[in-house]
Amino acid sequence: MSRRKVAVAMSGGVDSSVAAALLKEEGHGVIGVHMKLWQHRSQTDDGAPSAAGEDDARSVCRVLGVPFHALDFSTQFQRQVVDYFCGEYAQGRTPNPCVVCNRSIKFDLLLRAVEDLGAECLATGHYARLSRDGEGLPVLRRGHDPCKDQSYFLARLGARQLARARFPLGGMTKPAVRALASSQGLAPVAPRESQDICFIRDGSCADFLQQVGGLEAQPGPIVDRTGREIGRHAGIFRYTVGQRRGLGCPDARPYYVVRLDPHANRVVVGRAEDLDRDGCGVSDLSWTGAPPDGPLAVTVRVRYRSPAVAATLHPAGTTAQIRFHQPQRAVAAGQGAVFYQGERVLGSGWIEAES
Repeated sequence: MSRRKVAVAMSGGVDSSVAAALLKEEGHGVIGVHMKLWQHRSQTDDGAPSAAGEDDARSVCRVLGVPFHALDFSTQFQRQVVDYFCGEYAQGRTPNPCVVCNRSIKFDLLLRAVEDLGAECLATGHYARLSRDGEGLPVLRRGHDPCKDQSYFLARLGARQLARARFPLGGMTKPAVRALASSQGLAPVAPRESQDICFIRDGSCADFLQQVGGLEAQPGPIVDRTGREIGRHAGIFRYTVGQRRGLGCPDARPYYVVRLDPHANRVVVGRAEDLDRDGCGVSDLSWTGAPPDGPLAVTVRVRYRSPAVAATLHPAGTTAQIRFHQPQRAVAAGQGAVFYQGERVLGSGWIEAES
């Protein structure tokens, strides 16, 4: 393996610390870089926001004996990630800020910054793998550990970004990473992981959307699929497709949110079976390699925590139709649909609402 100068995105958490240690053991020239994002607050790889993230990352770099740089992207993060997040909720969609951050912040702004520092590539603590195809082009693959595979969050990276990316943990399991970190004294081993959005430190998502995003809680009707009003809501941004709790519409059979209608300021509810969809449209297609030239058999994930299911993809320029081989439940507009063939990530698009 050729030795390179590699920058590692350091949060101060376990995953990025181990990624840096592994690269140093391989003989690469490692540079630690820490991003100051939301109001200069950081996030550990375990998902827990930490004001001490920069200090932790600096300490790990000191232990490893590698240079450390802190870079302030808080303004860009506000504009490209937080504003997007709030705007999507205002339109009755369910956003995925991690997908946007990886493409526009980590593997764009940060990648260009570390290239200016002399690094040839950027490594992160993601659980995903890279290989090369027959023409030597990068191929993004699932992480070895199915419980930690994070290829979903990287599916909107293009070929240039993937060519300069490194994922040292892709072939490891989380327990193995924790054990290695503990044995080398790189980072504390947290007993559990948080799934919270990194920039929402206190309070609920709805509180954040009101206080930071400026969304106004405009009351409106909750209607069933026939249009009959059966309740009232306190702002559609408080709801997402598939939600059952908090509707305030008691009945012998539970109601679920099946659609959000921001134009009419309505929350549309139905029964569990009303959540099933045979397919969905996707927009703003992004491919990790060459786009397909016709219909394609794929597996698709419609959210990070859902399994990949068999489907047929019908691309048409920057949009596509997905036909599931079996109906899928609670497909939410705004989430990413990620396409796979086996372990290979082909690309993704943003799920659109039913017409």
